[in-house]
Amino acid sequence: MSNKIALVTGGNKGIGLEICRQLGQQGYTVLVGARNEKRGQEAVSQLEEEGIKAQFLQIDMTDSSTFAPAAAYIEENFGHLDALVNNAGVGLDWDKNVGNVPMDAVRQTFEINYFGQIELTQHLIPLLKKSQAGRIVNHSSILGSIGIRHMPEHSWIKNIKSVAYNSSKAALNSFTVHLAEHLEDNNIKVNAAHPGSVKTDMNPAGDLDIPTGAKTAVTLATLPDDGPTGGFFHLGQPLPW
Repeated sequence: MSNKIALVTGGNKGIGLEICRQLGQQGYTVLVGARNEKRGQEAVSQLEEEGIKAQFLQIDMTDSSTFAPAAAYIEENFGHLDALVNNAGVGLDWDKNVGNVPMDAVRQTFEINYFGQIELTQHLIPLLKKSQAGRIVNHSSILGSIGIRHMPEHSWIKNIKSVAYNSSKAALNSFTVHLAEHLEDNNIKVNAAHPGSVKTDMNPAGDLDIPTGAKTAVTLATLPDDGPTGGFFHLGQPLPW
Protein backbone atom coordinates (compact mmCIF):
# COMPACT_ATOMS: atom_id res chain seq x y z
CA MET A 1 0.00 0.00 0.00
CA SER A 2 2.92 2.35 0.66
CA ASN A 3 3.47 2.98 -3.07
CA LYS A 4 -0.05 4.36 -3.54
CA ILE A 5 -0.25 8.06 -4.32
CA ALA A 6 -3.25 10.31 -3.67
CA LEU A 7 -3.78 13.97 -4.55
CA VAL A 8 -6.32 15.98 -2.58
CA THR A 9 -7.04 19.51 -3.78
CA GLY A 10 -7.82 22.03 -1.08
CA GLY A 11 -5.95 19.64 1.20
CA ASN A 12 -4.49 22.16 3.62
CA LYS A 13 -7.49 22.57 5.94
CA GLY A 14 -10.92 21.34 6.95
CA ILE A 15 -12.34 18.30 5.21
CA GLY A 16 -9.51 18.25 2.68
CA LEU A 17 -6.85 17.95 5.38
CA GLU A 18 -8.82 15.21 7.09
CA ILE A 19 -9.12 13.30 3.80
CA CYS A 20 -5.33 13.54 3.52
CA ARG A 21 -5.01 12.26 7.08
CA GLN A 22 -7.34 9.31 6.61
CA LEU A 23 -5.73 8.30 3.32
CA GLY A 24 -2.30 8.64 4.89
CA GLN A 25 -3.37 6.42 7.75
CA GLN A 26 -4.16 3.77 5.13
CA GLY A 27 -0.61 3.96 3.80
CA TYR A 28 -1.01 6.40 0.92
CA THR A 29 1.54 9.08 0.19
CA VAL A 30 -0.68 12.15 0.09
CA LEU A 31 -0.07 15.18 -2.07
CA VAL A 32 -1.58 18.19 -0.36
CA GLY A 33 -2.88 20.37 -3.16
CA ALA A 34 -3.14 24.02 -2.10
CA ARG A 35 -2.63 27.43 -3.63
CA ASN A 36 -0.82 28.91 -0.63
CA GLU A 37 2.59 27.33 -0.11
CA LYS A 38 2.92 28.39 3.52
CA ARG A 39 -0.42 26.88 4.50
CA GLY A 40 0.23 23.82 2.40
CA GLN A 41 3.60 23.20 4.01
CA GLU A 42 2.08 23.70 7.47
CA ALA A 43 -0.46 20.99 6.66
CA VAL A 44 2.32 18.69 5.43
CA SER A 45 4.28 19.24 8.65
CA GLN A 46 1.20 18.41 10.70
CA LEU A 47 0.62 15.20 8.78
CA GLU A 48 4.28 14.20 8.98
CA GLU A 49 4.22 14.65 12.74
CA GLU A 50 1.45 12.03 12.74
CA GLY A 51 3.63 9.61 10.78
CA ILE A 52 1.97 10.24 7.42
CA LYS A 53 3.94 10.57 4.19
CA ALA A 54 2.91 13.88 2.67
CA GLN A 55 4.13 16.48 0.20
CA PHE A 56 2.90 19.92 -0.78
CA LEU A 57 1.82 20.43 -4.38
CA GLN A 58 0.86 23.88 -5.56
CA ILE A 59 -2.53 23.82 -7.25
CA ASP A 60 -4.57 26.99 -7.54
CA MET A 61 -8.05 26.32 -8.88
CA THR A 62 -8.25 29.95 -10.04
CA ASP A 63 -5.01 29.60 -12.01
CA SER A 64 -5.03 26.78 -14.54
CA SER A 65 -1.35 27.41 -15.31
CA THR A 66 -0.57 25.48 -12.11
CA PHE A 67 -2.22 22.28 -13.42
CA ALA A 68 0.37 21.10 -15.98
CA PRO A 69 3.33 21.61 -13.62
CA ALA A 70 1.49 19.63 -10.93
CA ALA A 71 0.92 16.75 -13.34
CA ALA A 72 4.55 16.91 -14.48
CA TYR A 73 5.74 16.75 -10.86
CA ILE A 74 3.67 13.64 -10.19
CA GLU A 75 4.90 12.02 -13.41
CA GLU A 76 8.54 12.75 -12.62
CA ASN A 77 8.46 11.74 -8.96
CA PHE A 78 5.92 8.92 -8.84
CA GLY A 79 5.07 7.89 -12.39
CA HIS A 80 1.39 7.39 -11.64
CA LEU A 81 -1.53 8.59 -9.53
CA ASP A 82 -3.86 6.21 -7.68
CA ALA A 83 -6.47 8.58 -6.29
CA LEU A 84 -7.61 12.09 -7.15
CA VAL A 85 -9.97 13.81 -4.74
CA ASN A 86 -11.33 17.01 -6.27
CA ASN A 87 -12.12 18.60 -2.93
CA ALA A 88 -11.34 22.29 -3.45
CA GLY A 89 -14.41 24.48 -3.78
CA VAL A 90 -16.04 27.74 -2.78
CA GLY A 91 -19.46 29.04 -1.81
CA LEU A 92 -19.86 32.75 -2.47
CA ASP A 93 -23.60 33.33 -2.56
CA TRP A 94 -25.10 31.91 0.65
CA ASP A 95 -26.98 35.16 1.28
CA LYS A 96 -28.18 35.59 -2.32
CA ASN A 97 -30.81 34.08 -4.58
CA VAL A 98 -31.36 33.64 -8.31
CA GLY A 99 -32.83 37.13 -8.55
CA ASN A 100 -29.96 39.07 -7.01
CA VAL A 101 -26.78 36.97 -7.18
CA PRO A 102 -23.94 38.98 -8.77
CA MET A 103 -22.78 37.42 -12.02
CA ASP A 104 -19.17 37.75 -10.92
CA ALA A 105 -19.96 35.44 -8.01
CA VAL A 106 -21.59 32.93 -10.39
CA ARG A 107 -18.62 32.95 -12.74
CA GLN A 108 -16.05 32.67 -9.97
CA THR A 109 -17.96 29.81 -8.34
CA PHE A 110 -18.12 27.87 -11.59
CA GLU A 111 -14.48 28.61 -12.38
CA ILE A 112 -13.38 26.89 -9.16
CA ASN A 113 -16.13 24.32 -8.57
CA TYR A 114 -16.58 23.17 -12.16
CA PHE A 115 -14.31 24.46 -14.94
CA GLY A 116 -11.16 24.06 -12.88
CA GLN A 117 -12.16 20.55 -11.79
CA ILE A 118 -12.56 19.41 -15.40
CA GLU A 119 -9.30 20.95 -16.60
CA LEU A 120 -7.22 19.63 -13.73
CA THR A 121 -8.71 16.16 -14.11
CA GLN A 122 -7.91 16.16 -17.83
CA HIS A 123 -4.25 16.78 -16.98
CA LEU A 124 -4.23 13.90 -14.50
CA ILE A 125 -6.15 11.21 -16.40
CA PRO A 126 -2.97 9.85 -18.07
CA LEU A 127 -1.40 9.35 -14.64
CA LEU A 128 -4.54 7.69 -13.27
CA LYS A 129 -4.50 5.30 -16.23
CA LYS A 130 -1.04 4.18 -15.11
CA SER A 131 -2.45 3.09 -11.75
CA GLN A 132 -3.56 -0.50 -11.25
CA ALA A 133 -6.82 0.85 -9.81
CA GLY A 134 -7.32 4.58 -10.31
CA ARG A 135 -10.01 6.38 -8.33
CA ILE A 136 -11.52 9.84 -8.88
CA VAL A 137 -13.77 11.46 -6.29
CA ASN A 138 -15.58 14.71 -6.99
CA HIS A 139 -16.63 16.37 -3.75
CA SER A 140 -20.17 17.44 -4.49
CA SER A 141 -23.11 18.37 -2.25
CA ILE A 142 -26.69 17.30 -1.70
CA LEU A 143 -27.51 20.90 -2.61
CA GLY A 144 -26.64 19.98 -6.19
CA SER A 145 -29.22 17.18 -6.31
CA ILE A 146 -32.17 18.24 -8.44
CA GLY A 147 -33.98 15.03 -7.53
CA ILE A 148 -33.80 15.65 -3.80
CA ARG A 149 -34.96 19.23 -4.28
CA HIS A 150 -38.30 17.89 -5.50
CA MET A 151 -38.83 15.42 -2.66
CA PRO A 152 -41.37 16.59 -0.03
CA GLU A 153 -39.36 14.96 2.77
CA HIS A 154 -36.43 17.21 1.87
CA SER A 155 -38.38 20.46 1.64
CA TRP A 156 -35.75 22.13 3.85
CA ILE A 157 -33.42 22.29 0.88
CA LYS A 158 -35.62 24.92 -0.78
CA ASN A 159 -34.60 27.32 1.98
CA ILE A 160 -31.04 27.32 0.62
CA LYS A 161 -31.18 29.71 -2.33
CA SER A 162 -27.48 29.81 -3.28
CA VAL A 163 -28.00 29.23 -7.00
CA ALA A 164 -24.32 29.63 -7.96
CA TYR A 165 -23.06 27.04 -5.48
CA ASN A 166 -25.97 24.64 -5.97
CA SER A 167 -25.80 24.80 -9.76
CA SER A 168 -22.03 24.33 -9.79
CA LYS A 169 -22.43 21.12 -7.81
CA ALA A 170 -25.21 19.92 -10.12
CA ALA A 171 -22.83 20.54 -13.02
CA LEU A 172 -20.07 18.67 -11.18
CA ASN A 173 -22.45 15.74 -10.78
CA SER A 174 -23.04 15.72 -14.52
CA PHE A 175 -19.29 15.81 -15.13
CA THR A 176 -18.95 12.81 -12.81
CA VAL A 177 -21.35 10.76 -14.91
CA HIS A 178 -19.69 11.71 -18.19
CA LEU A 179 -16.22 11.01 -16.81
CA ALA A 180 -17.24 7.61 -15.45
CA GLU A 181 -18.62 6.68 -18.87
CA HIS A 182 -15.48 7.97 -20.59
CA LEU A 183 -13.25 5.82 -18.38
CA GLU A 184 -15.46 2.75 -18.11
CA ASP A 185 -13.06 0.64 -20.20
CA ASN A 186 -10.19 1.48 -17.84
CA ASN A 187 -9.67 0.30 -14.29
CA ILE A 188 -10.72 3.74 -13.02
CA LYS A 189 -13.78 4.40 -10.89
CA VAL A 190 -15.35 7.86 -10.75
CA ASN A 191 -17.90 8.91 -8.14
CA ALA A 192 -19.34 12.01 -6.49
CA ALA A 193 -19.40 12.38 -2.71
CA HIS A 194 -21.70 14.36 -0.44
CA PRO A 195 -19.80 14.89 2.82
CA GLY A 196 -22.88 15.85 4.82
CA SER A 197 -23.53 19.04 6.74
CA VAL A 198 -20.06 19.32 8.24
CA LYS A 199 -19.00 21.99 10.71
CA THR A 200 -16.30 23.89 8.79
CA ASP A 201 -15.24 27.47 8.03
CA MET A 202 -17.67 27.42 5.09
CA ASN A 203 -20.49 25.89 7.15
CA PRO A 204 -20.17 26.84 10.84
CA ALA A 205 -23.70 25.57 11.53
CA GLY A 206 -22.89 22.02 10.40
CA ASP A 207 -23.92 19.06 12.54
CA LEU A 208 -21.24 16.51 11.56
CA ASP A 209 -17.63 16.51 12.70
CA ILE A 210 -14.86 16.76 10.13
CA PRO A 211 -13.67 13.11 10.39
CA THR A 212 -17.20 11.93 9.54
CA GLY A 213 -17.38 14.47 6.72
CA ALA A 214 -14.21 13.06 5.17
CA LYS A 215 -15.33 9.45 5.38
CA THR A 216 -17.38 9.27 2.17
CA ALA A 217 -14.62 10.66 -0.05
CA VAL A 218 -12.01 8.39 1.54
CA THR A 219 -14.22 5.34 1.04
CA LEU A 220 -14.74 6.19 -2.64
CA ALA A 221 -11.02 6.91 -3.12
CA THR A 222 -10.15 3.44 -1.84
CA LEU A 223 -12.89 1.36 -3.47
CA PRO A 224 -12.20 -2.30 -4.20
CA ASP A 225 -12.28 -3.62 -7.75
CA ASP A 226 -15.97 -4.51 -7.44
CA GLY A 227 -16.95 -1.08 -6.14
CA PRO A 228 -19.39 1.25 -7.91
CA THR A 229 -18.63 3.87 -10.53
CA GLY A 230 -20.68 6.74 -11.87
CA GLY A 231 -22.62 7.21 -8.63
CA PHE A 232 -23.39 9.83 -6.00
CA PHE A 233 -23.00 8.73 -2.38
CA HIS A 234 -23.11 9.77 1.27
CA LEU A 235 -21.75 7.38 3.90
CA GLY A 236 -22.36 4.37 1.70
CA GLN A 237 -25.87 5.34 0.63
CA PRO A 238 -26.64 6.34 -2.98
CA LEU A 239 -28.21 9.74 -3.57
CA PRO A 240 -30.42 10.81 -6.47
CA TRP A 241 -28.95 13.13 -9.04
